[in-house]
Amino acid sequence: MSKPKLSVRFRIPPYVSPRATWRRQIHEAAERAMRDAAIEYDPGDVLELDVRIYLRGRALEIHDVDNRLKDVMDSLQGHVGGAGKKRSSLPALIPNDRQVFRVVIEKESPPKQSRGFGHVTISSHAAGRRHRKRGAAAN
Repeated sequence: MSKPKLSVRFRIPPYVSPRATWRRQIHEAAERAMRDAAIEYDPGDVLELDVRIYLRGRALEIHDVDNRLKDVMDSLQGHVGGAGKKRSSLPALIPNDRQVFRVVIEKESPPKQSRGFGHVTISSHAAGRRHRKRGAAAN
């Protein structure tokens, strides 16, 4: 029996403030792509992310990739943010970001045809089977 497909690619909108709004938009795009591809991630899946964010002008200089990556990963876990009573969560698309063993993230000026929309690819980590076996042996 073949292993089900775990790879999905989707477009993410240009960054907007407040970041909770952007996280919600990322979650919606990921949820739609995963539904269309009939993909669900389980807690035992070992994953990797490839993220490309397009930023214009001064935004390219001031946004740190680690902060934007946190926004992407939190949105995939359903953590969209907000403060106090306004804190909101959505269904987790990736049960826990500790499942992500490899990340590639780039920021750059948007190519004309992109309309500012970046890309995220979630896929099975190539060494995932090895990591799962070690974890299983430790239990």
